[in-house]
Amino acid sequence: MQASSDRASFPLEAALPKSTQGQGLQGLWLPGMESTLGAGIVVAETLQRQLPWLEDVWLWVTFLGDPKCIFFFYFPLAYYACRHVGISVFWITLLSEWLNLISKWFLFGDRPFWWVHESGYYSEAPAQVHQFPVSCETGPGSPSGHCMITGAALWPIMIATSGQVAKRSHSRWMKLMPSLAYSTFLLAVGLSRIFILAHFPHQVLGGLIAGALLGWFMTPRVPIDRPVSFYGLTALALLLGASLIYWTLISLGVDMTWSIHLASKWCERPEWVHMETRPFASLSRDSGAALGLGIALHSPWYAQVRRARLRILQQAACLLLVLGFLGILNWLGNPPQLSLFYIFNFLKFTLWPCLVTALVPWLVHSLSAQEGPPAKSK
Repeated sequence: MQASSDRASFPLEAALPKSTQGQGLQGLWLPGMESTLGAGIVVAETLQRQLPWLEDVWLWVTFLGDPKCIFFFYFPLAYYACRHVGISVFWITLLSEWLNLISKWFLFGDRPFWWVHESGYYSEAPAQVHQFPVSCETGPGSPSGHCMITGAALWPIMIATSGQVAKRSHSRWMKLMPSLAYSTFLLAVGLSRIFILAHFPHQVLGGLIAGALLGWFMTPRVPIDRPVSFYGLTALALLLGASLIYWTLISLGVDMTWSIHLASKWCERPEWVHMETRPFASLSRDSGAALGLGIALHSPWYAQVRRARLRILQQAACLLLVLGFLGILNWLGNPPQLSLFYIFNFLKFTLWPCLVTALVPWLVHSLSAQEGPPAKSK
């Protein structure tokens, strides 16, 4: 986590030239959209000016709301507590992230950190607003992926927790606690995205609503006990479906790299523009995850532990081992070439569900299994 000293500031210059490229379809569809976006900058400016002491908190919250954090932390945590809930979190994450990617291609939402320069909206420079190391995402901004994907993925955890609380408590307030925690966390994620200039408020609101609806709709429909071909075809459908939409839009004359150009142009520091924020990074992640889940659930290691009930210490050991493997994957880093990065990303997220659902539980269960007492001879 970067400290506040890593931030950079930029003034909102007066009389900037109008950029039609950065306007996106929002500006064409909704009258008065510029005023809405300008009001969003005021909200971000207010958060930064009035609550500067919360800067580190907002940075941590936006980290915890990152879709990668769902794959790497919330998924194994939920899986070791309840297999069905964990698989639901994983499945909903990869599908909602794919839907978020496609939505961004059609909605063309600007991001605040470049819109303040490209729009030409300001005739006078207001107070300064700041960029952060996590501000410079390269994809379009609408709807917010952090809010939409995290909101959808955490829905089954909230539902499962609510059910457990309802069994153990008759207090109305206790029964409401899981949904209140869910709503509070997502609200904090949304505010953190506005604070760092990654999203406008209406993009956050759209993401929150879409995420809750997706979570509500998809949680009871998570596929369980499907053949491995189902997961392989799902991975192929995600890849081919997104590629078909991408190249169709290009053939229609849409510049699909416009947001990457603007992010690179207006990010204060080049090292803040990460390959992991490129649109096809999430596509390689989701397709790899779908294939990996199918391989894991049909592996011999999973078959041996599928019906085993892990004790609390075993669950904790599984989580610690998985986080250790995550540290190794992060230590390996990413290839500098974009094509190699996509391949590596695909392979990494194909391996990840195999580690979480099959290899690590099998290893822990095998090492901690106690032999029964020898039978007495008659």
